[in-house]
Amino acid sequence: MIHVTRDGPVATIALARPEAKNALPIAAWQALAAAARDIGDARAVILKSDVPGIFSAGADVREFETLATDPALRSVFRTAMRDAIEAIAALPMPVIAAIDGGCFGAAVALILAADIRIAGAHAEFATTPARLGLGYPQQDIARLAAQVGKGMASLMLFTGDRLMPDEAKRIGLVELQAKNAGETAAALAAAIAGNAPQAVRLLKRTLLGGEGLDQAFDDAFGETEFAEGLASFRERRRPVYR
Repeated sequence: MIHVTRDGPVATIALARPEAKNALPIAAWQALAAAARDIGDARAVILKSDVPGIFSAGADVREFETLATDPALRSVFRTAMRDAIEAIAALPMPVIAAIDGGCFGAAVALILAADIRIAGAHAEFATTPARLGLGYPQQDIARLAAQVGKGMASLMLFTGDRLMPDEAKRIGLVELQAKNAGETAAALAAAIAGNAPQAVRLLKRTLLGGEGLDQAFDDAFGETEFAEGLASFRERRRPVYR
């Protein structure tokens, strides 16, 4: 259901459930959380689909029938989904979501946990809980509103209408459009991986906010990454970060 591969400093987490259009049951959310936590020392991560024509149909609606009759399972589902999304969001290195196909329901919440989103030519987006008579987790609504604004988040959630790549780019749901999102994500991840890894992680921490950032900024001047960056600048060569 979840495939993890490594190409040098770039790790890829791929959704791979073709029989269900990458709809994720509880077990898949749990596997996704585990994959994110075990990603290791990668310098960039690509989140993508291994199934042509679809990123993900979101949570597995077929499992919802059980949730309707088993109240105890509802919190298990919510927790599994939350853990997976937050595990992606908590990764210390940049995460790039490559969306080459449909991205629906909870899958939109999943890509919002990434740092950069790329829509391929065949990408589509829709947040559809209202059509199923459901809500959307509060953390995911907050991320959606932060990404596209409260009014546009309201429009997406209340209507469930589909957005094409150009509209998704226009409202800020994705940062980039490309003919092939996977290829563009690979090139972008390689460029990121060529920069100083600890500096990139510090920049991500600073974007997210938190404690100790001023001290971390000051400390970077004494690190080996800065020494290499400064030396390469003086010697007019590309820096080499280990």
